[in-house]
Amino acid sequence: MSVPSIPEPVASFIVAVNNHDEQAFLDAFTKTGAVDDWGRTFTGRQQINAWSDREFIGSQGKLTVEEVDDKGARVAVIGDWRSNHANGRSKFVFDIEGDKLAKMTIREG
Repeated sequence: MSVPSIPEPVASFIVAVNNHDEQAFLDAFTKTGAVDDWGRTFTGRQQINAWSDREFIGSQGKLTVEEVDDKGARVAVIGDWRSNHANGRSKFVFDIEGDKLAKMTIREG
């Protein structure tokens, strides 16, 4: 199976996540960026970092991309998420602002 083409800044973000690079993960977001994890919203670097320490980078997560839907300012990625916190097929929707992520929304894939 071929890996779908992933546009920037989402591609670099996924590399940072899979490498467990907390700094690059946080730097991918705008200053007012947000994460919506199944209806729980975390806004700003401090909240995103606290959430990630428990459930994302801190849980040694890895995303294997299966599908990409590129709509320009909104990119949806469906893939297999594996971590010490949660596992399974998930959909990640990224709202892009310039070269940063304004929001990442996580739902069932």
